[in-house]
Amino acid sequence: MAQSRLTQSPPQGLLLDFGSVISVSVFERHRDTEAVLGLAPGTLTWMGPLAPETDELWRAMQQDRISERDYWAARALELGRLVGEEGWDMLTMLTRIRQVDPNAVVRPQMARLIEAACGQGIAVGILTNEMELFYGKDFLERMEVLRPMRAIVDATHNNILKPDARAYAMAIEAMRLAPDRILFVDDQFRNVAGAVKAGLQTQYFDLRDIDGNIASIAVRLQLNRKEIA
Repeated sequence: MAQSRLTQSPPQGLLLDFGSVISVSVFERHRDTEAVLGLAPGTLTWMGPLAPETDELWRAMQQDRISERDYWAARALELGRLVGEEGWDMLTMLTRIRQVDPNAVVRPQMARLIEAACGQGIAVGILTNEMELFYGKDFLERMEVLRPMRAIVDATHNNILKPDARAYAMAIEAMRLAPDRILFVDDQFRNVAGAVKAGLQTQYFDLRDIDGNIASIAVRLQLNRKEIA
């Protein structure tokens, strides 16, 4: 049985999802995307975790009827067709709508939280399903927030996607900490549930309250919240 937060030891490690947790989500930038691509305001109505009722594909993914990669492949194709182009994949889509400055896609509050955690001797790592697949190696090599990471476990290279138990096992081994001393943060309930089964401490990252979520992580890590705000 998982420990309650009241009985859990303070985390010695922080294991983060990348997309939507470290990086700003595509959903949050729909209006910017429309402007960049010359689409009418309000064209993009699928809101994923921000409003699941608007997004049948998102609900299908959460029910494991399609994979996360299937979801984004479909959205990339759809967005490309809206501007009259066929064959978009996720890397094409991100390049066209946001991939100019690698550091501009990172949430500033999250970058400060990672810096503060590292400064307190907390190991920080990433467990992601498709970071390099979606963003490209060259782009990620210029992203400053990745430099202090103790571990980056990316299914781009091993093709083992969360919530597969093996993904968490690889991340735990790479972090070199006991699972119950690692706080795992993800924006998908199914991935959080997988982490609970793996024995990790967990926090669901709710995109409807970014500031509140980051403040909560800081409290759990016993960080100075003034350094992050």
